[in-house]
Amino acid sequence: MKTKNNNKYSSLPYLALTAASAVLFSASAWAESIKIIHAGELLAVPGKTVQKRQSVVIKDNKISDIVSGYVSGKDYGDNVEIIDLKTDFVMPGLMDMHVHIQGELGPDNARERLQMSAELAGMRSVHFARKTLDAGFTTVRDLGADPQQLYALRDAIANGWVDGPRIIASGGVSVTGGHGDIDGMRHDLMDKYTSKTICDGPFDCRRATRRAIKFGADVIKITSTGGVLSDTNTGTGQQMADDELREVVEAAHALGRKVASHAHAAEGINAALRAGVDSIEHGSYADEDSIELFLDNDAYLVPTLLAGDTVLKMAQNSDFMSPAIKAKAERVGADMLKNFSNAYEEGVKIAFGTDSGVSKHGDNAQEAILMHQAGMTEMDIIKSATVNAAHLIDASNMLGTLEKGKYADIIAVDDNPLQDIRQLLSVKFVMKDGVVHKN
Repeated sequence: MKTKNNNKYSSLPYLALTAASAVLFSASAWAESIKIIHAGELLAVPGKTVQKRQSVVIKDNKISDIVSGYVSGKDYGDNVEIIDLKTDFVMPGLMDMHVHIQGELGPDNARERLQMSAELAGMRSVHFARKTLDAGFTTVRDLGADPQQLYALRDAIANGWVDGPRIIASGGVSVTGGHGDIDGMRHDLMDKYTSKTICDGPFDCRRATRRAIKFGADVIKITSTGGVLSDTNTGTGQQMADDELREVVEAAHALGRKVASHAHAAEGINAALRAGVDSIEHGSYADEDSIELFLDNDAYLVPTLLAGDTVLKMAQNSDFMSPAIKAKAERVGADMLKNFSNAYEEGVKIAFGTDSGVSKHGDNAQEAILMHQAGMTEMDIIKSATVNAAHLIDASNMLGTLEKGKYADIIAVDDNPLQDIRQLLSVKFVMKDGVVHKN
């Protein structure tokens, strides 16, 4: 019998939240930190009305109150810090549900894989994490990286040792020769670097899923279809078999983890949805059956339009891609926008995701511009990057809106992004867990 994960967020092993809370709690035991943001305009709950002249009161790492008007710090004790955002638009921190924090696509990737040490790659990921946070993204879901490097970064950020967004970290499960397996190298290197979560057959994929969770995965990432950036000519059709998909989902859900499926072609999208995955990444060729399955299963689409736009432009304007990658980039990149527009119009739930690492880290908000070009309203775009994203990771009780008792993840821009979504490209203030990282 299929087991669907219905656990509340507090029961899931997202160390990025629990560890951060413990660190901040131990500090607050000595002296309570109080900050008050004076917000000119406040979108506390995306989807609801914008309020003017509001005060957001933050105690340690959580919101303790939201009050009409600009309150005095004296009402809350001594040494209260007032943050003046009276001329700005204030809203919840943004969330990106599909990033790859360890690298960026470019002509030097092959050389870097051979010459860059694991330690240096880890330090570079700290740099990319800070760029992402400065762009206003206070929570991300990383869906593909060296797992132990990724888990170390997740926990280092949670412990306050380095600055970056809260990370929900994946463990990847793929089939031999499929997207997610190593490719584009000589045979002996592919043997050496093949992951222990590459699997074949349903029971082996069950083992791989359990192994990924054992070693630290917060979420399981699978690849039900081929991918654009796999350096093979195996296409973008279904690659994981139906029985393999079912075993991964059942094993993951039984251990309290959600499953995100990379999927381009319709047959792979539909097979993953029938298996019970929680989100489809890319969804480039979703058809009518896909739409029905999305709605029936209450699953999310994470569109990553920015990745499609990026690889299309690279294929057209550079010469570092192999012929196999270039052909897929030109075809898929050109088709994603139209198919996303259809899914949105049919009522599929959308969670914001960029595939950053294909595009440059820190440019995450460019996804919002493409979503708007595809017909998505400004409010729905912001909801996808706040309310919906929080729901996808079972964090609605702590993230996604600015309400009493929730984590103080807060950003500000100059003007109202509900009137001009391009405002999200220029975030001027970033607070995460009650700590100001950019002002």
